[in-house]
Amino acid sequence: MTGVTAAAARDGAGPHQAAARHQLLLQRFNLRLLALVLLVGLGINLIGFGHVLLALRRVLSAADLSLLLHLIGVSLLILIPASGIYSLITEFAFWEGWLEGLPQPEQLFATVESTGARHRCYVVYLDGIHQLERDHPPRVSAFLELLEQHLENQALLVRGLETYTVMPVALAEDAGSAWFWRRLFALQEQHPNGLMRLLAAVLVQANNVIKVGISSDRRYGPIMNYELALKITLRLAEVGFRPDAGCRVVLVGYSGGAEMAMGVADYLRRITRSPVSIVSFCGVFSGNQVLEQVASITTIVGSQDPVAAFGRIAYPGRSPLLPLSNWNQALRKGGVQRREISGMNHNGASGPFSETFRLPVITAILAALQPAVAAPEQTGY
Repeated sequence: MTGVTAAAARDGAGPHQAAARHQLLLQRFNLRLLALVLLVGLGINLIGFGHVLLALRRVLSAADLSLLLHLIGVSLLILIPASGIYSLITEFAFWEGWLEGLPQPEQLFATVESTGARHRCYVVYLDGIHQLERDHPPRVSAFLELLEQHLENQALLVRGLETYTVMPVALAEDAGSAWFWRRLFALQEQHPNGLMRLLAAVLVQANNVIKVGISSDRRYGPIMNYELALKITLRLAEVGFRPDAGCRVVLVGYSGGAEMAMGVADYLRRITRSPVSIVSFCGVFSGNQVLEQVASITTIVGSQDPVAAFGRIAYPGRSPLLPLSNWNQALRKGGVQRREISGMNHNGASGPFSETFRLPVITAILAALQPAVAAPEQTGY
């Protein structure tokens, strides 16, 4: 008899109640860990990082200070994996139905009127690991507004999806850790010390990088990808999508969003009963997912993008040495189109959201959407 079953027998409760109690204990442990990190961060925030270092130099020897800094580094190495474990626990609890969340697939379109969808193509944008909340950064928002302007009337841009959480709320609204993420976001945006802003940004993006890693994992990825597919489908239902209206779905993923797009594509195809295509730009992805039923895949890459180039090395499934991988099979079948933009980097002044490259990227995206949309005229922006 397992520990959970034994506890259920002692308490006279069913295995689901005992498992839920066990889950609650694990969540409390993680919350205590987050509380400790928050208290340390709050203390540094109030005092100032420079003053803290100065005070430490006065009371500690160089060897002791070096040891303390090493301990901080080790703590970060512990905290980041702890965040990954917390992500897995949350997804498992969500999967088991212990947390209030997404409806069953058959219920997703129950409230949508059956008069037919006005749009024939739904373009779903999945952002990169810099995403903190539903609202996109100014450069990304400007990019999406320009893309939306050039979509035909029968194509609808669906944005504002939080790519790196399967819960139906934002990270800053999660019942278990909202207070931690809100404080961390505030530190990233408002702290006067540049090092503190950098550390906060690293912790936020580490959470998103972990989600990309989970999505690419063959053991835990299917759970997360299925849940994210349900979340996307729920959003599509909210904007009027119906599976019987002859529509198609196009997932447009930037950077790590490309991995999430490939992870959810086959699940989304089955749930919506509609063809699903993928368009990635500056994408970092594994190619491990089921891609044989994806209608089309287009990758838009920059000639000066080291991050996307690293992705091709980091994921063995994209190596030509493994011809039977899902990605290489899709390549052989001609299901992948590659478009290169000369001089474009992964982000910054030479990135896809810069004034220099956003129009070429949008033109390439629209070309991949043909014949649903028309390419923009080379004027304005």
